[in-house]
Amino acid sequence: MQVNQGLFKLDLVDHHAILGVPLNADAKQVRKRYLKIARKLHPDSLRDATDSQKQQASELLSKFVNPAYEVLSQEKSLVEHRVSLKLKGQQLQQQPTLLLLSTEQSKKVANSNNIEYEYNNALKPLILEQYESLEGVFNAIGVISELNAVYVMRQGSAGAAAAAPAAQPPADEGVAADESSNTVTVMSHRERRAQLIESFINRAKEFEYKGNFSRGIIELREAVKTHPQNARCHAELGRLYMRSNQLKMASIHTKRALEIAPDNQMAVDVKRKLDVYAKKMAKSSTTASTSGKSTGKSASKSGGLFGGLFGSKKRK
Repeated sequence: MQVNQGLFKLDLVDHHAILGVPLNADAKQVRKRYLKIARKLHPDSLRDATDSQKQQASELLSKFVNPAYEVLSQEKSLVEHRVSLKLKGQQLQQQPTLLLLSTEQSKKVANSNNIEYEYNNALKPLILEQYESLEGVFNAIGVISELNAVYVMRQGSAGAAAAAPAAQPPADEGVAADESSNTVTVMSHRERRAQLIESFINRAKEFEYKGNFSRGIIELREAVKTHPQNARCHAELGRLYMRSNQLKMASIHTKRALEIAPDNQMAVDVKRKLDVYAKKMAKSSTTASTSGKSTGKSASKSGGLFGGLFGSKKRK
């Protein structure tokens, strides 16, 4: 039992496709869908099924449905999975020929000017029928995953409209073709990169606004990993590290941002704040040291053993 379509073909287990939920589904939707599937695959719901069908349902639940729910219901694993989806979307934008569209639904979504509407509209009938027949489950998962692959690729383009089916793009706009070639028009490399960076940063700022600095940092670390020579990514990461009191990491990424772009205003501001803090800490340390020495001198005047042997010279 395996799927070789959509995101699965790109070596990514599509947990959303397995559960039959949209990529933007929230925790409540995921749980509701999981419970519905679990009831359908439970032995009590399969009393009239053959032993072979019961075994198939059991394996489907334990090897696919339960692991998918575990990933999508836990915050840390969900964040990591979303990052993986973004990276696959980037890969597909850069190499659209990796995605072969085999269904009319995915071709329609790929060439739609209203990606959200077409995507959700295409999903609804597939989700309704997905677990109605054990024999058709994996085919449905594959079709849904193909839709998901188109969606993550188009999302990275910020909803840019696909070109007309027979239109050929300019030479610097990347490879594109009509529906019969199973690929879609994508943005230029520079535009794609800018949109991807913006999506990472916007997502990080959403988490920052909610006070969840750790998840914001995860987003920005992925941005830096994907775009290591981008000063803005390093500057944003340095700023968020500073806000979370991880000053060493803040200094590292701020320094890197300034090496790439010495006039990056955010990095300049963060460095100034870090320098001010460092001076305060140094002054505080010096004061504490001076206070310690004064205490030591007072003790020496009291005439202890070490005070008598190593004390200062007597005043004349």
